[in-house]
Amino acid sequence: MADRPLSQEYAPAKAPGSGGGLISQVDEGSPAWEAGLRPGMRLVAAEGQGLRDVIDWEWIADGPEVEVEGMAPVELLGASAADFGDLGDAREVEFSCTLSRAPGQSWGISFADPLFGPLITCVNHCTFCFMRMLPHDLRPALYVRDDDYRLSFLQGNFVTLTNLADADVERIIECGLEPLHVSLHAVSHGPREALIGGNEARGLEVVDQLLGAGLKLHVQIVLVPQVNDGAELDRTLGWVEARPGVLTCGIVPLGFTRFQDRFTAGFNDPAAAQAVIDQVRPYQERARRQLGRTRFHLSDEFYLNARRPLPPASYYDGFPQYEDGIGMLRSFADAWQGASGRIARVAERIAVRPSAPLIASGEAFIGFLTPLVAASPLAQAVELRAVKNRFFGGNVDVAGLLTAQDLVDGLAGVACGRDLLLPDVILNASGLTLDDKTPDELEAALGCRLHMVSSTVEGLIGGLERL
Repeated sequence: MADRPLSQEYAPAKAPGSGGGLISQVDEGSPAWEAGLRPGMRLVAAEGQGLRDVIDWEWIADGPEVEVEGMAPVELLGASAADFGDLGDAREVEFSCTLSRAPGQSWGISFADPLFGPLITCVNHCTFCFMRMLPHDLRPALYVRDDDYRLSFLQGNFVTLTNLADADVERIIECGLEPLHVSLHAVSHGPREALIGGNEARGLEVVDQLLGAGLKLHVQIVLVPQVNDGAELDRTLGWVEARPGVLTCGIVPLGFTRFQDRFTAGFNDPAAAQAVIDQVRPYQERARRQLGRTRFHLSDEFYLNARRPLPPASYYDGFPQYEDGIGMLRSFADAWQGASGRIARVAERIAVRPSAPLIASGEAFIGFLTPLVAASPLAQAVELRAVKNRFFGGNVDVAGLLTAQDLVDGLAGVACGRDLLLPDVILNASGLTLDDKTPDELEAALGCRLHMVSSTVEGLIGGLERL
């Protein structure tokens, strides 16, 4: 590291401004309720310190009493608005109050968003960034490249740490924000620069600062052929082995769309996927011998692509990187086996229906689900259909990236007049597909009876039971 530029030469994160934390819920009878706080108000400061996010709130308001300042919409004040005199055209008024609570009691406040201002965005130029492989006519929110350490702590988002100023690092250490989830990718200067861009060194510098302060991390490697695989992967895994503060290291394969010209292959080829499994195995075996845990985890795609059995649940050390697609299929397979009696009962009930329900999803999941269904009583009771992702193309085959147009193209005629079960991961929080269609619009286009279900055994079997 001595030959690398100092941290101040890298792009620091801009300190996010804050309009305060919007209160979405106040538990009736709670300390916040008794103090007069209500949904729609905004907390701007606590103990005289501005609130940037929910971390500030939890850190400052950790005692039995806290003085808060905020803004309240005029309409929430009701008859008491007269106490503020002539408000003119004001829509909000300032307020302050003191909250008191008993030991162990919650304040009773929920916020609409954990960040009280703009999120911290990415300053890198990662060649494999999926958002840089999108077409240019999707909704604006899909192009926001967050790289916010606060969401890494609060929600498990992976971040590079390349955009942190010294004050950010000091805050992480002082508040003990662990474990963070860090995109590592490689440890040698050349591969990291090729993957991430000119800010790459700052990320490793911050990682060593955090580990040196005793904080724990989870790290991720997005494996790109001929860039950070092979010998560089060995260097990266060896680097992790030497740092006990790294709790887990997840390895996921490159995903790419047709809207780019840099990549033509990932690790979809069985031989390529098997080679990665073989290369990582010695690190896993050493970790299990020395630490009693696997520590180095390959994403489910490697096993599917190599056509190899999934490891047992014990291999996944409690599934710490589940949301990164590591262990999801093992969890599903075990839950499927545990629901065998329930599956038999629902199959018996469905068998008398005039037409078999249709279960559709992305190619990856249907390829995994097909042998499970074939070996179960549902084999003759339901029909499975894999939908190819023609919109994104490339090697994209997961359910969460299917568009409504993909579904219409793949299911037209097949789903008409039938019950169709689709995974709800195709929808965002507003209930829209990636191409801004609602389930009602999709149902009308397919002429089916549409049922959105969660991508779990409970969601799938529960959806069949409700038919």
